[in-house]
Amino acid sequence: MDNIIYHNPNWSKSRKSVEILNSKNIKFKIVQYLKEIPTIDELILICKKLKLRPRDILRKGEKDYKENNIANILENDDKILDMMAKYPKIIERPIIIIKNKAVIGRPPENILDIL
Repeated sequence: MDNIIYHNPNWSKSRKSVEILNSKNIKFKIVQYLKEIPTIDELILICKKLKLRPRDILRKGEKDYKENNIANILENDDKILDMMAKYPKIIERPIIIIKNKAVIGRPPENILDIL
């Protein structure tokens, strides 16, 4: 499937993003990224579609980010990708992919930019 949302149902921005996609009749797959942790290859593809480096999609306020001193490796994409795969809570959310475009749904209305 070309359309995916990396989703956490506990967060309002993720739920609102799902609502927007449904309201636009977009068919999509939900990936609960805390249960189905993206692989490093998937994270690389996500970053390419977002046109961002791994450091640009980190949640710097997360406990895992702080406790693992990720701020010290921000220039090393490979190490950040490893940490993202190990600690998925540090990945910004939600991430919406529509075909070859992607956006971070913060705010959820960002989705409209790729439709």
